[in-house]
Amino acid sequence: MIVNKYSRQREAIREYLMQTKEHPTADMVYMKIRTIYPNISLGTVYRNLNLLVQKGEIIKIDCQDGSERFDGNVRPHYHFLCNRCRRVHDLEMESIEHINKIAGAGFKGKIEGHVTFFYGKCPECMGDE
Repeated sequence: MIVNKYSRQREAIREYLMQTKEHPTADMVYMKIRTIYPNISLGTVYRNLNLLVQKGEIIKIDCQDGSERFDGNVRPHYHFLCNRCRRVHDLEMESIEHINKIAGAGFKGKIEGHVTFFYGKCPECMGDE
């Protein structure tokens, strides 16, 4: 069990992630939170992001290019990664949870979940062509 005392800075980070649809990087979170807490360090932002992930209050999205993005929406949902601009978008779609059963059909272990990324070009990048 993870027990940490309340932190205004951590709460500001969590609230920012809850209200944005951008799926920001740690650096983007840092720049936003600095407008509220000018003395906050990048290390503090990283520590708080990792703690919020461990507590299940936010999601860390490992992108294909080695970068990490963060999402305040912890409900099961899927993401689209644009190959051109590298933005991450939420996809509105029906659940594909049944894929766990399909994957487990020929596997002797126990499938407990999955991570699925969709990728291509986002509408903004399609308009640039």
